[in-house]
Amino acid sequence: MKVVIVGAGTVGYQLARQLISENKDVILIEKDPDVVHRAANSLDCMVINGEGTNLDVLRQAGLEEEDFFVAATDSDEVNMIACGLVSSEFAVSAKIARVRNLDYHSSRLSGKQFLGIDFVVNPENEAARAIIRAVEHGAVSDVMLFEESPVQMRNIAVDPSSVLVGRALRNLASVLPGSFLVAVIVREGHYLIPSGDTVIQVGDILYVVARQQDFEEIFEHLGKATGAMKKVIIIGGGKIGQQLAEYLLAEERSNFINRFVRRFARAESRSVKIVDRDYGRCKLLAERFPRALVINADVSEDGVFEEQHFANSDLLIAATDNQELNIVAGLYAKSLGIKRSVVLVNRSGYTGIASQLGIDVPVSQKNALVTSILKFIRSGAIHSVHTISDGQIEAIELTVGSQSRAVGKPVVDLNLPKDSLIVALQREGMNLVPKGSQVIRAEDHLILVAAKKDTDRIQGIFVS
Repeated sequence: MKVVIVGAGTVGYQLARQLISENKDVILIEKDPDVVHRAANSLDCMVINGEGTNLDVLRQAGLEEEDFFVAATDSDEVNMIACGLVSSEFAVSAKIARVRNLDYHSSRLSGKQFLGIDFVVNPENEAARAIIRAVEHGAVSDVMLFEESPVQMRNIAVDPSSVLVGRALRNLASVLPGSFLVAVIVREGHYLIPSGDTVIQVGDILYVVARQQDFEEIFEHLGKATGAMKKVIIIGGGKIGQQLAEYLLAEERSNFINRFVRRFARAESRSVKIVDRDYGRCKLLAERFPRALVINADVSEDGVFEEQHFANSDLLIAATDNQELNIVAGLYAKSLGIKRSVVLVNRSGYTGIASQLGIDVPVSQKNALVTSILKFIRSGAIHSVHTISDGQIEAIELTVGSQSRAVGKPVVDLNLPKDSLIVALQREGMNLVPKGSQVIRAEDHLILVAAKKDTDRIQGIFVS
């Protein structure tokens, strides 16, 4: 498979890096010579200096029927036109366009093919989905959901006062309730697949697999009980902030939040404050959300939190365009006694740092976007893909194919790559313990964690 990506900015670059690590054939098209130089020096792929809307440049990429085309520049119009040109001139597997303008990203555009676009992905929508998912589950951690399995994966940051410090994994059942599995530990920027003898250290981020009810008990035991989010502050009234306000107030129920609204049907009992430093935007927000209190203020200035009496709030969501301001606002909120903080970051590497600093849920907009694109590219037997540790490792949800070479073999004989692990196995509605003696059957539903570089090999083992 070849993937041609137009735009070597942060999204295109990260997507290319992850696909290259999976041994995919990647070609980047970028018009800025300086960006081309950076990408060519750091990525093991062909980089073409040119416009993604130039047919000669597109022909140079050598698009073929089995290829994927991703338009990920900062311009919606360029992305859509590039997909239109590819659709008219080449037969490729799928065209994907990054579209930021919500007017473009409407049901008319995403519900049927427009300019030959097969999949439209919006960064603000993806980030809002991730934040909403975290809030729906109590805003105590990031939440990775799987389409066909009742288990979830969540992260737990280990601070110096945690009861987990110094304990071997095999002994965790003595201090934590419920049934769970620690699938991955991120330590000092690197991941490890732990064994029972692995000892937890301060600063570790544990990625744990369990059911919702077990997580509720685990977090309550760790002093992070999930409770009602009655008083919520949104810092930043941009596109993401507005989508979050819609969700929290249940004002306008778009398709992607419908399933979440039922739990919060009595939105009248929730107090929502939206803080933005732009006076004109505040006027529009006040008109759009009459039940919210809109505050025109700059949270970076001294005394704003105290003057507005934010300390008695349950949740602060910082969703401005300034990731450093978001992190500082989230930390300050926690110091004032605000129960939960969710912050938006742009650089995926900031998520681990924010977690270690005490932020409950750091959400990477770029990670959310890239994960959505990767899921589409791998559609079929692959149901879900979640990236961990800045894309070094993934949680993959798949169904075992009838012709898979894994069928009829016990797990111990599958010759799985090093640093890979089956963390959940579902068969005919039953959840089975994926022990080494467990024999794999066709149509088994698996969740695995594996290094990015081994993704193709994993698919080769389980997918027919």
